[in-house]
Amino acid sequence: MTATKTNLKLELMLLLALATLWGASYTFIKIGVETIPPVTLIAARTLIAGGILLVIIRMRGLRLPADFATWRAFLVQACLNSVVPFTLIAWAERAVDAGLATILNSTSPIFTFLLTVVITRHEEVTARRLFGVVAGLAGTGLIVGAQALDGLGEALLAQLAIVTATICYAGAAIYGRTFKGLDPIMPAAGSLICGAAILVPVSLMIDQPWTLAPSAASILALLGLSIFSTALAFVIYFRLIHTLGSVGTTSQAYLRVPIGVGIGVIFLGEALSSTAWIGLACVVAGVAAMTIPARKRALSG
Repeated sequence: MTATKTNLKLELMLLLALATLWGASYTFIKIGVETIPPVTLIAARTLIAGGILLVIIRMRGLRLPADFATWRAFLVQACLNSVVPFTLIAWAERAVDAGLATILNSTSPIFTFLLTVVITRHEEVTARRLFGVVAGLAGTGLIVGAQALDGLGEALLAQLAIVTATICYAGAAIYGRTFKGLDPIMPAAGSLICGAAILVPVSLMIDQPWTLAPSAASILALLGLSIFSTALAFVIYFRLIHTLGSVGTTSQAYLRVPIGVGIGVIFLGEALSSTAWIGLACVVAGVAAMTIPARKRALSG
C-alpha cells in the first residue's frame, strides 16, 4: 500500500510538472510568433525536440521500433498531438492573447470525457469524474473572471482554431493508449520526428526560413518551447497516459490557469479576487476527482 501511495504522489507531481511546462508554452509561442511565422516555429519546435529525444534514446542504448504499424501509429499521433494543434495555436496566437489561448485550451478534459463516453468507452464513466469535469471548468471560469473573456468573439477564427486544437489534444490523449508497453520516450520521439517530417518541407516551401531574421527573444522562446514544453513534456505525457489514464492526464489543462495566476501573484504583484480563490479550490477538487482513484470497499465475509 505504501508503494502505491508513493507512486500516486509521484504521478500527481508529474501531472503538475506537465501543467507547468505546457502552461509556459503559450507565452513561448506568443513571443516566438512575433518574428517567426507559425509553420516555421512549429516545424523547428518538432525538429529540435525530436532530435533531442533521439539523442537521449541513443545514449540509453535503445532503438526506435522499426515496424511499419508502429510508425503509422506515430504518424497518427503526430497529427493529433503536434502537427495540427501546435500549428493552429501558433497561428491563432498572432491574434489572441496567450492567456485567452490557455483558457480556451483548458477545456481538453471536457472533450476527452465526451469522446470517452460517446466513442471509445475505454475508461469507466463515473459521477465522480463527471463532477471533476464540471468543477474544473467552473473553477477555471471563476479564476479568470468575466473580464478575461471580454475579447471572446473578436478574432473568432483564431478562437475556433484553438478549440479545434483542443479537440485534437483530446483525441491524442485517447489514441496515446495505443503505445502501452512502449517506453514513454518512444512515442514522444517517434511522433515528433513524424511531425517534423511533415512540417519542415511545408516551412521550406511557404516561409523560406533562410530569409527570416528572428529576434533573440523569439529564438530563446523557441528553444524553451522545444526543450522544456515539448521534449521533456512529451515524455511525461506518455507516461501519465498509462498511469493516470487519458481523462486524468488531460486534467492538467485545468492546472495551467492557477499556475499562471500564481506566477502573476509571485512575480508581478497581482492580487487574487475572492472568486479566484474559490475557483482555485474548484480546480483542485476537479483534478483530484479525475485523477485520484476511489477507494474500493472491502469485501465482507
